[in-house]
Order: sequence, then structure tokens, then C-alpha cells
Amino acid sequence: MEKIETEIKHSKLNMASYGSGSLAREFLSMAFTTTVFFYYEDQVGLNGWLVVTGIIIFAIYNMFNDPILGYLTNRPFKFTKKWGRRFPWLIFGGIPFGISYFLVFTPPSLDPISGQWIIFFWLIFSTCLFDTFHSLYFVNFIALFPEKYRTDKERRLASGVYVPIGVVGVALGAIIPPVLFTFGNLPSFTFQGFIVFIIALFFLFLAIPGLREDRELVNDYLVTFEQAPKRESFFKTFKTAIKQRSFIVWMFLYTMYFSLVNTMQNSLYYTVKYVLEKPSSASTLIFAGFLIGAVLSTPVWTKLAHKVNNNKKIMLISGILLGVFAFPLLFLENYVGIIITMILWGIGLGGFWFMIFPVMSDVIDESVVITGKREEGIYAGFSQFFARLGIVAQALTFGIVHSLTGFVEGAAPGTQTPLAIWGIHVHLALVPMIFIFLGCLVFWRYYKLTPEKIKANTEKLKEMGLK
Repeated sequence: MEKIETEIKHSKLNMASYGSGSLAREFLSMAFTTTVFFYYEDQVGLNGWLVVTGIIIFAIYNMFNDPILGYLTNRPFKFTKKWGRRFPWLIFGGIPFGISYFLVFTPPSLDPISGQWIIFFWLIFSTCLFDTFHSLYFVNFIALFPEKYRTDKERRLASGVYVPIGVVGVALGAIIPPVLFTFGNLPSFTFQGFIVFIIALFFLFLAIPGLREDRELVNDYLVTFEQAPKRESFFKTFKTAIKQRSFIVWMFLYTMYFSLVNTMQNSLYYTVKYVLEKPSSASTLIFAGFLIGAVLSTPVWTKLAHKVNNNKKIMLISGILLGVFAFPLLFLENYVGIIITMILWGIGLGGFWFMIFPVMSDVIDESVVITGKREEGIYAGFSQFFARLGIVAQALTFGIVHSLTGFVEGAAPGTQTPLAIWGIHVHLALVPMIFIFLGCLVFWRYYKLTPEKIKANTEKLKEMGLK
């Protein structure tokens, strides 16, 4: 194997700093995902279908916001030569990202019936503001990975370092908020919003060294852009992307994964309050369960990925495990049993998380071979366009299931009907399981980037001077 194939250009400490950027993002995103629907429907008391509508509007805005920002930031600016291609956007997006999370939990203090439309519009405004800065940060964070880590070996090593750190962010985003708020106490939700912002800001500061780009790559990019300054239109670029089969197949699995995660995570506070009839703090150990499974399993996934050397196979194994370990939650109503199941589910999550960036990088490399251009930011934006369909899937699932089962917003624990309790199990386990199995089936059947094809693409990129 040639030297360039095995070359590791960045230290593990620098990779860990990059991982801190993932931790900050995952911390905010997880806290948002698990809390916002429950907060507005069950705590604020806004009509369930208004919450569904508001979240769908947010998701649609989210879908278009990501690729547009990816396209707009995927070009040099006056500050690019000095500060880098991605770094300024990561900073400009990261800090307001945390502030906007806090604003989500400061709706006008009005009666949820007579003031429902004002609360509804605050839900839309605050969540869309949150997403604007999230997109500015995250599309550039994703795009930085294949730009910074160029070989398969370094990408897998970087994933092995940053994924456990990112998983800690996910777990903290689930563990910390319920410790800070109390069911039925709205000011406590506002307080947790502020504390979450401060914590995210701290980890973003630690990420600064890892988010900085190599000077050599910035200079190479500027030279390449000057040689071919003409850019294709946004819609032409989008048309090119959707013609790439591996991209569409990967996006389908990615969307199904996000549908699973959003639906399960949003279900857990409902499970704690109505199925287990426990206080909000009981959520902590349930969320900690998948942290344990994900973190402990990541070194195993790292070794397995290097040994098997087949990104598709590892991705499929981890996806199937996510579905298999979701199944027991359809019936479990025992606190300890749910915690143990979440630990097992976390094993699948750790594998899927570990493989997301390597697989996405393979897809982007193929696009570079096809187009002759590095458009990481645009593809990162497109990936979020499709993934946000998972938010729509979650909102519709909750709206339909709650309507069909007679769920009552803001009811006291122990007062929901058995049918409503069964509905919570359905959107906690059954629907997410269907999502991920469907995604894995399509990925298994139609994804054609084999190790041989990936190697051929790598050789082609070297010939083109783009690897």
C-alpha cells in the first residue's frame, strides 16, 4: 500500500478537539430534539396538532435552509485566505446556535388556549432561528471532515476518536436537561435552556484547534477556485447530486435513521411521565444507558471496521442492531428493563455513528470523480435536506398516534387510558423499528460503493490531483 494511503496527518489530540465540536452540536441538538415537542404539547399545553404543524413548518424550513447555506458558504470570501474556508462559519454559527436554544424555552407567558396563536408563532420563530444557526454550523462541520481527513485510514481513526466524544454530547443533551427542569414547572425549562447554552459554549471553545483548517488545504482550494471560478447554479448542482445513485440510497438510509432517532428520543419523556409514572429526573438513567452502550462499543466498531474493510457491511450491521434492540421497548414497562435495553440499543448507535462520516466521505469522493469538483459543503447541505424529513415523520407519527389513541395533552400521570399508553409504546418502538429496517433493506439492495469501487475512486482522485 502506498504511503499516502496510510498517512496520518493529524494528531489524536487535534481529532479530539474536532470531536469537541461534535459534542457541542450533539449536546444542543439532543436537548432540543428530546424536549421541544414534549415541552410545547405537554408542558405549555399547546394543542397537539398546532405543535405538529409548527414542527413540520420548522422541518420544511430546515430542509431548504441546509442546502442553501451549504451552497452559499461553499465559495471563498475576503476572509477565507486568512481564516479558512470553514472555520469562520463554524464560529459565526456556533455561538448564536446556543443562544437560540435558550430562546426556544422563553415563549410568551399566555394561556395556551386564548393565546395559542401567539405561542404557535413563537414556536415557529424560535425553532427556525435555532435551525438557521445550527445549519450554518453543522453543514460546515460535516464538510470539514472529508476535506481535512483524506485517506480511509485517517477517516476511520478520526471517527474512532471523535465519535465517542460526540456520543457523550448526545448523552449529556439527554441527561442534563431533565435534571434541571421539573414536570409542570415552566420556569425550570427556561433555566435549563440557559445552562445548556453555557455548557455548549464551553465545549465549542475547546473545539477551536480541531475546527481550524490546514493552511495547505486552504491554499490549494483557493488555487483550484481561481482556475475554475465559474460555479454551477444551486439547482443544477442539486440535479447532479440526485442523479448520483449512491448519494440517494445513502440519503434514504440516513433519513430513516433520523426518523428512528427523532421518534424514539421524543418518546422518552412521555414514557417516563405516563408509562413509568416517574419524575423527569428518572430520564437520566435511561438516556445514560445508550451512552454506555455507544461509548463502550466504539473501540470494538473501530477494530471491526479496520478488519472487515467494508463500510457498507459495518453500516448495515449497526443499522440492523438499532432495529433489533428497539423491539423490546414495545412491551417493556419496567424501569430497569428499559435501561438495560437502551444500553444494548446504544451498541447499534455507536456503530452507526462511527460509520456516518466514512460512508458520507465515500459518497462525496465519488461525486468528485464524477464532477471534478470538491463540493463538500453543498453535499453536506443536501444530506440535511433529506434528513430533516425525519422531523416531519416524527411529528406526523405523534399527531396521528395521539389522535387515534386519545392522548390528553398535559394530563397528570396515571390518568391516560390504556390505549393512550399503548400509543406511546408504538411511537417509542414499533414505528422507529419499521423506519430503520426499511432503510437497511434499501441500502443493502442498491448501495454499490464496494471496497473495490472506493479504491478505484481513490486512485482516480489522485490522478486528478484532488486526493
